[in-house]
Amino acid sequence: MSSAESTAPSETEAPERTHAWVRGATEAVLMVTDEPVTPVVLATALGVPEDRVRRTLTDLRSEYASSSRGFELREVAGGWRLYSAPEFADVVSQFVLEGQTARLTQAALETLAVIAYRQPVSRGQVSAVRGVNVDSVVRTLTVRGLIAEVGTEPSSGAVLYGTTPSFLERMGFTSLEELPPLAPFLPDLDVLDAVDPTVHRIVRADAGTPAVGTEEETQ
Repeated sequence: MSSAESTAPSETEAPERTHAWVRGATEAVLMVTDEPVTPVVLATALGVPEDRVRRTLTDLRSEYASSSRGFELREVAGGWRLYSAPEFADVVSQFVLEGQTARLTQAALETLAVIAYRQPVSRGQVSAVRGVNVDSVVRTLTVRGLIAEVGTEPSSGAVLYGTTPSFLERMGFTSLEELPPLAPFLPDLDVLDAVDPTVHRIVRADAGTPAVGTEEETQ
């Protein structure tokens, strides 16, 4: 083996990641995730050590907190996620009330029904019932104030969703007990709990599965 060959970098060797690159890549992932993402997952995605990701997350949180941003980085249930800053809650609420007046699509109504009857429930569990990805629909329902995060699944850290008082008001109910008796047609929670939490990602990756969360849900 020649000296040139012996000093050549391995094809599988991870490229050098600069500090700026790691910060930018971390922010990019946080911008597109709807659930808290753990440092382990981030480290795997970025190809850098976990402790480096943890330092980056801590630095970003401090930077956002000290620079009057409209959002903040929080550590929740072992993961990290971006949230709108509390001081702008009234602005966000006003935007939601004025900008979200379109009727719900059939996909959104079906997703809302699953959440109403099986709450608290994760997006992965809802996806298992509907057989399609529901990420975009859940975002739509959350923005419209019909559902909200009500906790996290202890074992997986997945966000759990439930209906809101606004849902009851719009349905004309005083409590969830007034929902029509449709629950027997849905799987029990113990069945949903057995579902792989990554099922919604598998559904999304399946090219043969109809896409959910595109124009149909936003019109």
